[in-house]
Amino acid sequence: MTQHDDRVAGTEHWHRPLRHIRGADLSGDTTQTSGMRRLEAVSGKTVGSTKVWMGETHVGPGTNSGDHHHGEAETAIYVKSGNPVFVFADGDQEVRLETGPGDYIFVPPYVPHREENPGDEPAVVIIARSSQEGVVVNLPSLWAPVELPLP
Repeated sequence: MTQHDDRVAGTEHWHRPLRHIRGADLSGDTTQTSGMRRLEAVSGKTVGSTKVWMGETHVGPGTNSGDHHHGEAETAIYVKSGNPVFVFADGDQEVRLETGPGDYIFVPPYVPHREENPGDEPAVVIIARSSQEGVVVNLPSLWAPVELPLP
C-alpha cells in the first residue's frame, strides 16, 4: 500500500468538514461567573472539539466578575475591546494587570483570578482554553484553597 493508499483508508480520521460558527450564534449555555457573560463558540458541545475551548466573555462597565479558576486548563485571553483589568493573588498581595485592545493575558492552570471593568464601555475578550469545555470553578476569594489533582 502506498502512502496515498494509507491516507485514503483512514479517511475518517482526517477528512472531516470545517465548522463555521457565526458570531450571532454563540451559545450562553456554559458555566457562568457573576459579573460576566461567557459565550461559547468552539467546544465539545458545539463542534465536537476534544482539545480546545474557545469563546468570548463580556464584562459590563463598572463591573467585577467573581473570583474563579479554570481547573487544569491553560487559558489564553485576547482583549478585543475595552480596558479590562485581570486580578490575581501573589502571596498576600493583590496584583492588577491593566489591559487594552490588542493585549494578551495567559492564565496558568488552577490560578484564582477575576476580571474587572472599571471603564465606561463594555469589555470584550476572546478566550481559548486547552480543554474542550469551559471549565469554571467559582471561588469565595482569590486566596481560597484550590484542590489540585494528585500527581
